[in-house]
Amino acid sequence: MAKRVRVRSPELTGGGGWINTGGEELRLADFRGRVLILDFWTFCCINCLHVLDELRELEERHRDTVVVVGVHSPKFAHEAEHRAVVDAVERYGVEHPVLDDPELATWKQYAVRAWPTLVVIDPEGYVVAQHAGEGHVHAIERLVEELEAEHEAKGTLRRGDSPYVPPEPEPTTLRFPGKLLLLPSGNLLVSDTTRHQLVELAEDAETVVRRIGSGARGFADGGPGEAAFNEPQGLALLGDGAVVVADTVNHALRRLDLATGAVTTLAGTGRQWWRGSATSGPARGTDLSSPWDVAVFGGRVWIAMAGVHQLWTYDPETGTVAAAAGTTDEGLVDGPGAEAWFAQPSGLAATAERLWVADSETSALRWVDRDGHVRTAVGTGLFDFGHRDGPAAEALLQHPLGVTALPDGSVAVADTYNHALRRYDPATGEVTTLATDLREPSDAVLVGSDLVVVESARHRLTRLRLPEEAVRADAVAHGTRRAATAVAPGALRLDVIFEAPAGRKLDTRHGPPTRLLVSSTPPELLLRGEGADTDLSRELELNPAVGEGVLHVSAMAASCDDDSAAAYPACHVHQRDWGVPVRLAEGAADRLPLVLEGMDAG
Repeated sequence: MAKRVRVRSPELTGGGGWINTGGEELRLADFRGRVLILDFWTFCCINCLHVLDELRELEERHRDTVVVVGVHSPKFAHEAEHRAVVDAVERYGVEHPVLDDPELATWKQYAVRAWPTLVVIDPEGYVVAQHAGEGHVHAIERLVEELEAEHEAKGTLRRGDSPYVPPEPEPTTLRFPGKLLLLPSGNLLVSDTTRHQLVELAEDAETVVRRIGSGARGFADGGPGEAAFNEPQGLALLGDGAVVVADTVNHALRRLDLATGAVTTLAGTGRQWWRGSATSGPARGTDLSSPWDVAVFGGRVWIAMAGVHQLWTYDPETGTVAAAAGTTDEGLVDGPGAEAWFAQPSGLAATAERLWVADSETSALRWVDRDGHVRTAVGTGLFDFGHRDGPAAEALLQHPLGVTALPDGSVAVADTYNHALRRYDPATGEVTTLATDLREPSDAVLVGSDLVVVESARHRLTRLRLPEEAVRADAVAHGTRRAATAVAPGALRLDVIFEAPAGRKLDTRHGPPTRLLVSSTPPELLLRGEGADTDLSRELELNPAVGEGVLHVSAMAASCDDDSAAAYPACHVHQRDWGVPVRLAEGAADRLPLVLEGMDAG
């Protein structure tokens, strides 16, 4: 076995304290003798949610030797609220201890620069691996098995139970509901996301008419009691009167027959889309990635494909799906659909001429015209957010998840992390606040002259009479919570660290196995070094006249099983996008290392 690089682990500290431990405060020493996996995450991040799902089976298979600890490291201001982190831990079914680190103390100690990042610590308390992004669970499990064998032989492995203590369940009718649909009958259909069900409510928005789905996390067609969902979200009416459901964690679209309650699968395989997978084809044979919302526009079902920062479509006539807008790069770029960038689109609403999009990670309201061109109404990018009314060019949202078309041509935005309902009027270009004190609103529907809002973190639907309840809110602007990395002006060496996992080698069969793309905001920050190349290291030149900005780095590496006897070795693409806020300072570091996979020895 090759000698492994080991670095002593810093202590685990966080001002928010511990969650899922029954009130016990834990220290690094409490995990000695176990393999510890630190999952640096933030609950807004779809890639972080993917990693939570990836880790579930590993935790179960190695439950007596491995402990996973989530380190919650916020991006948005709302994510620094302890109550919001507690809610997110329950909402996403996190069944391991979580350290709430609102000041990013542990994030900085471990030199983490991206969400999600996984750090593996051996039973003696040394860091032995770091992985940025998702899709690394197979490499981590192989490392875990090596560490189990190594430390069993040394006598330093201590088997036992996890310190996880589940919270007490609360008897609410809904639990973190997601999206809402007004049915032809006048009843309301809501996705009861955390309970993996759909719930039909009477017109009063409170009385339960029926529940659809077993309530257990799963993927199964059948009648209302047998069908299984996995954190369902978006809902839309099809032309035949059925409902299409965005079954988010199953990476699928489902069909609900309202008459019988029967559920069938329309699109998706149950597998997550990865780079290199098909971007069009028969719906039941094509992988999807975390579909979050659906809306019918131009005769097709449009899908907010949050997991890959794109919009896709499903054609009910042909039974096919296809990517319609977005490159899979994360950011805010307008233009023709094939060139536009999104960042976790999470809410859709259609009118005759526009498809409105709540683009959550850019805190933006976007729209697509009938020609497929993408434009932005409100929002400026990944790191600008807040609560500010006024002209759209100056207005700010904070991680909106829902959008609702109103009869006068304006739209209501579920401004989730501001706990508010906002309104954008295309005629005037103004943004106003309709209501506040709505706990994490995620969707709304128009019922007569009222708006019924999903208050996700209050586990209920709330009816608002508009415009009488419109309010004026104090303006609050935020930038990214991450402290900017100090770097020297002028020459800066960018090193993306990648080591093929044990048992794999770089895949050179079809040309260079790596790719590095670099850009900046503002563009003037980079005097030299932008663009794409195949080398994972690059010399950049930063403009001394630009005091601060963001370096956008996208890296890719392809590896395959190192087995000469295998005719078709299993291959994997390692992909990660970073947005690194930087501040130029004389005498600061002239090297910026970003770990894709492996350990930085520089």
